[in-house]
Amino acid sequence: MNWVILIIAGLFEVGFATCLGKAKESTGPVSSYWMIGFFICLAISMALLYKATQTLPIGTAYAVWTGVGAVGTVLVGILYFKEPAEFWRLFFLTTLIASIIGLKFVSSQ
Repeated sequence: MNWVILIIAGLFEVGFATCLGKAKESTGPVSSYWMIGFFICLAISMALLYKATQTLPIGTAYAVWTGVGAVGTVLVGILYFKEPAEFWRLFFLTTLIASIIGLKFVSSQ
């Protein structure tokens, strides 16, 4: 169950990174709303990460959390913010995903 919580924490990391990107693009009150979303996602992500580390090794949990956040943020950047989807970006994204899966399999939990 804590692996599921950890993945959800990583998805909220994607949420706070996405809110930062939208806040950068916005002005006035809209930018403030995106920043509120940022802080909400940040708080939820950290609380879930804390919960997951109660039974998972901290090094593995942190690496998976940042990996899920990085992969998700790159995908949001490509799909939503129209960032380039070049071969090498996708290649290294794939290696990151493989590393996250590998950490899950070698973890004692």
